[in-house]
Amino acid sequence: MDFHAASMIVLFSLIALTCAEPVKFADCGSDVGKVVIVDIQPCPKQPCELHKGQAYAVNVTFDSAVESQTSKAIVHGVIAGVPIPFPIPIEDGCKSGIECPIQKAQSYHYVTQLPVKSEYPSIKLVVEWELRDDTGKDLFCIKFPVQIVN
Repeated sequence: MDFHAASMIVLFSLIALTCAEPVKFADCGSDVGKVVIVDIQPCPKQPCELHKGQAYAVNVTFDSAVESQTSKAIVHGVIAGVPIPFPIPIEDGCKSGIECPIQKAQSYHYVTQLPVKSEYPSIKLVVEWELRDDTGKDLFCIKFPVQIVN
């Protein structure tokens, strides 16, 4: 992706961020960062209803307490207390709106897509989303409820 395209994605994401109601989330162990706001589009009510076959824009604004050369996203769907890996198209946070290397005491906007496959069951679950630094510690770890629907 070229710089212009990346800049446009970040710009539109920031515009959406200013117009949206933040998603209620729980911190699940942000070791070396602090989440400021979580936004999922479209998500007009909570828990977010994720329609099969669609993709959702996920924006997490966080402050980093450390420096890191890299960042990696790990996503799970937690069903009945069991975490199940939830693949996302781009695991590299440095290709998801974050300019790396990550600097200490800076604010960042992690921007990516959450695809919902047609074969997923219709179910209520909790999404657990981590972004890890280059030592494996969580820049952020958030949990939020969703419902997968037809």
